[in-house]
Amino acid sequence: MPKGLSIHLGLNAVDPKGYGGWDGQLRACEADARDMAKIAKDRGYAGSTLLLTGAATAAAFIKAMEDAANKLASGDILFLSYSGHGGQVPDRDGDDEVDGLDETWCLFDRQLIDDELYGLFGKFAKGVRIVLLSDSCHSGTVARNAILSGQSVEDIAARLAASANALPQVRSGALMPFGGYRLAPREITFAAYARNRAMYEKLQKADSKAQAKAAAGRIGAGIVLISGCMDNQLSSDGEKNGLFTAMLEIVYDGGSFAEGYRRFHREIRGLMPPEQTPNLFLTGRAIPGFVTQKPFTI
Repeated sequence: MPKGLSIHLGLNAVDPKGYGGWDGQLRACEADARDMAKIAKDRGYAGSTLLLTGAATAAAFIKAMEDAANKLASGDILFLSYSGHGGQVPDRDGDDEVDGLDETWCLFDRQLIDDELYGLFGKFAKGVRIVLLSDSCHSGTVARNAILSGQSVEDIAARLAASANALPQVRSGALMPFGGYRLAPREITFAAYARNRAMYEKLQKADSKAQAKAAAGRIGAGIVLISGCMDNQLSSDGEKNGLFTAMLEIVYDGGSFAEGYRRFHREIRGLMPPEQTPNLFLTGRAIPGFVTQKPFTI
């Protein structure tokens, strides 16, 4: 019988020591992680690892992923969620980043490069299913560039609130998704990279083969990513949850949603304003029936 494990990261801040004095304060990321862990528990997952703010270090996350990879076999599932800042650093390993940048998750002590994430996916056995939710900026494929097109965050927030497609609760202020955006400023991430360049370049070079495998769909696990926004957009933080996570929970409706991941993604996207469009991205091995299963099915 298949088994399920889950890992949930939620960072309401990062360690200023690792980011040049910037602490990246957010409001709702820990709540997002707790809510996803509850979904996993309700769905019967055998165990969940909850990494909140100070506990969400790179070493702790890598260990959790490696432990899960050692325990899961073909037919099993990993439910992985991340809520926090998305960042970027220069792409030094010559992989397939068309924008010349590697995307990152801002973990508590340092950035986790997308090469590292793909390398961790590559440790899972052939036929393992991985569901990944990333409520962070430029997370459409966790591998692209955030483009503000000359607009300030305040400009985008005002447009989102005024959008005719936004939920009435957003427009009226009853739902407050504007606690900031989950974007680590490039000047912060680039400076952090420069201060620790030798470490980051070593990580990039070590995992470039895994990145290439993922791009070609040669990872043994099958991965379904639903992101908080497209590559060129920003994900909004909130008072209780991130905007994407809040809409996901509305659609999921305590587990009553019974369609597959494509419909799940479309229903979430339909509740979102045009300035923030969740993406569905499939990579790794194509596992028959995976994308049509009810979300988070073991």
